[in-house]
Amino acid sequence: MNKQDRAVLLRQLSEKYETADFLNGDPSWFMHQVKGKDNQEVMAFLASVLSFGKRELFLPKIQAMLENSGGQTADWIKDGKYHDDIADNDSCYYRFYNNHMMLLFLDALKDILIEHGSIGAFAEKHAKRHTTLEVLEAFGGYFRERGIKGMVPSPHSSVAKRPCMFMRWMVRDGSPVDLGLWSEFIDKRSLFIPLDTHVMQEASHLGLIAGKTASWKTVMNLTEALKEVFPDDPAKGDFALFGYGVDK
Repeated sequence: MNKQDRAVLLRQLSEKYETADFLNGDPSWFMHQVKGKDNQEVMAFLASVLSFGKRELFLPKIQAMLENSGGQTADWIKDGKYHDDIADNDSCYYRFYNNHMMLLFLDALKDILIEHGSIGAFAEKHAKRHTTLEVLEAFGGYFRERGIKGMVPSPHSSVAKRPCMFMRWMVRDGSPVDLGLWSEFIDKRSLFIPLDTHVMQEASHLGLIAGKTASWKTVMNLTEALKEVFPDDPAKGDFALFGYGVDK
């Protein structure tokens, strides 16, 4: 497939799959179930942290948080009500995270909300050049400094798939899927493609990237390749790559 045909295909796929139907069975569905910017930010952040492994296993965990919070996810965190729902012990919460680890993460998130007022305010404080990378580094550094490893991975040292997905949700505007809550202070042209095994496989089949090693360099290379197709909105390519896998 030549470059021009590939670009046409990717644009067609992005239009076909970036619809409200995409939300069904996707973790992005949860942020649309709560009202108010602060609640949506928190619900999206929680969903992104837990979105790995099998969907049939992590979606119920996110659903439990939605139900426990009664849709008031920001207050649920700020008021420490999650301590009523999660026992402080070493029982497994989900995959690599036990209950105690989850509480440490939620306590750190609570500190963000108390100190800054909202997740968005924390992000805006660090987005001095209005870029996604600044915010990814700020989130990764914040949780790493508190000894919380893996839940909010940093760029450079990992592909940071889930934080990149969260940023797509927050920054891209005019979408039936993404919320665009931070579009005024972060340039969506600075977003990165959330990279996982499936995305890498489809990108490789299309000739967008070479090599088989997933790294931050791969994320940057794929994002740059998609900027040639979607120069003002490279993360739109995420829907195209999803659709390419489905159509095959």
